[in-house]
Amino acid sequence: MIIQPRTRGFICVTSHPEGCAENVKKQIEYVKSKGLINNGPKKVLVIGASTGFGLASRISAAFGSDAATIGVFFEKPASEGRPGTAGWYNSAAFEKEAHQAGLYAKSVNGDAFSDEIKKQVIDLIKEDLGQVDLVVYSLASPRRTHPKTGVAYSSVLKPIGEPFSNKTVDFHSGVVSEITIDPITSQEDIDNTIAVMGGEDWKFWMEDLKAAGVLADGVKTVAYSYIGPELTFPIYRNGTIGMAKNDLEATVPYLNNLLKDINGVSYVSVNKALVTQSSSAIPVVPLYISLLYKVMKEKGIHEGCIEQMQRLLAERLYSESTLLDEAGRIRVDDLEMREDVQAEVAELWKQVTTENIMEISDLEGYKKEFFNLFGFEFDEIDYNADTNELVGVESIK
Repeated sequence: MIIQPRTRGFICVTSHPEGCAENVKKQIEYVKSKGLINNGPKKVLVIGASTGFGLASRISAAFGSDAATIGVFFEKPASEGRPGTAGWYNSAAFEKEAHQAGLYAKSVNGDAFSDEIKKQVIDLIKEDLGQVDLVVYSLASPRRTHPKTGVAYSSVLKPIGEPFSNKTVDFHSGVVSEITIDPITSQEDIDNTIAVMGGEDWKFWMEDLKAAGVLADGVKTVAYSYIGPELTFPIYRNGTIGMAKNDLEATVPYLNNLLKDINGVSYVSVNKALVTQSSSAIPVVPLYISLLYKVMKEKGIHEGCIEQMQRLLAERLYSESTLLDEAGRIRVDDLEMREDVQAEVAELWKQVTTENIMEISDLEGYKKEFFNLFGFEFDEIDYNADTNELVGVESIK
């Protein structure tokens, strides 16, 4: 079939297998160009491995450290007349490239929040790898069914206390407008968001992995967070999502204590604002990213997911000393948060309108990266040609 992009709001509902494969290849090429990571991980579990930071983490470990990887994700293969999800195609492409390079790579497709999938992964580690020395927790889901109680929770994207008004952009049309988002109406909204996006499931994973004896001595585990500039604080860091991120970060001391007897350590890495399926859904953020990209590209310090994750492994997690901020977090948002960068973005924010957005922002770059997530807008791909959408993940469990 011929697959073209079809969008619904901030989601692209189609994805292109060959384009997704091209996206994966480009990320692999970048990691290879940086050389091998000294003393990098060798047996890696990535929970949330099919897109964004999770996929980039898996690629960085495999092709930057020759690591065996197990990826966990919840994606849909193609059905008759309907393409699979981008994450499915990304994972299929990754496994193909990994196997061709002689690397172990297997995947588990299912609800990572469930005890059933945790057990399946543990059994696979025991059978094939024995133990893992790095666990990456990179789940991004709007819903979670609690594995112990069966209660289903949905996250809420809202400010707390006061309504939040600011500029936003429809990145498809380029129209800049004012948006007002009403605050939460009850503590339940915060609790539900924490239940989905907080640290409890990361804790459950590490407890189960340790109890099963599949964590190597000296194991590291890392989860991902974001802080960003003050202009996004009401909708992000000081909103419901921020409360969940606080909970995630507060899980680190517990995990460090859990892993102490096997010399393990846990970290939260604060990453840069990037075009992902998740960030596209947050009002204000696409406009901020468009301006940020403009400034960082002009300064020659722009990074995408793969550059971030390669640097995280090579210069933070597996460097001689892991640099941490005053709250004990790894910061690979250091370039984004540079004073000169933020000052220029703040100035552009005051100026930006529908009429000038194409001149003073990198909205074109934002749109291209958005469609790249789904395998579109790669010059190497003929999107008018038939493609075989029935691509399989080779080692799916």
